[in-house]
Amino acid sequence: MTNMLTILLAAPQGSGSPGVIIAVQVAAFAAIFYFLLIRPQQQMRKKHEAMLSAMKKGDEVMTEGGIIGEVIYLKEDRVTIRTAENTRIVVARAKVARVITSEPLATSTKET
Repeated sequence: MTNMLTILLAAPQGSGSPGVIIAVQVAAFAAIFYFLLIRPQQQMRKKHEAMLSAMKKGDEVMTEGGIIGEVIYLKEDRVTIRTAENTRIVVARAKVARVITSEPLATSTKET
């Protein structure tokens, strides 16, 4: 009985070198890290850059700080936004969070 217990508890023989196993684990971890963190962030950055390059005069935009206004002047790295009748703000182009569509929202007008 003791002989059989020793055989069951013994480490498997010929399972490969520990260096190869560790290298495979590190490679798997790096692949998971890339596909879950780095790649989605790169795609979001490319989408944001495309939105910024497509921005034009007259678009309604929202900055990262939550300021909403209409684009009245564009430079390479700056955007001038009109937020009220006589209020204009110059914002870094990269800080524009999104372009708000000017399409009317579809709402149901059910009156009872």
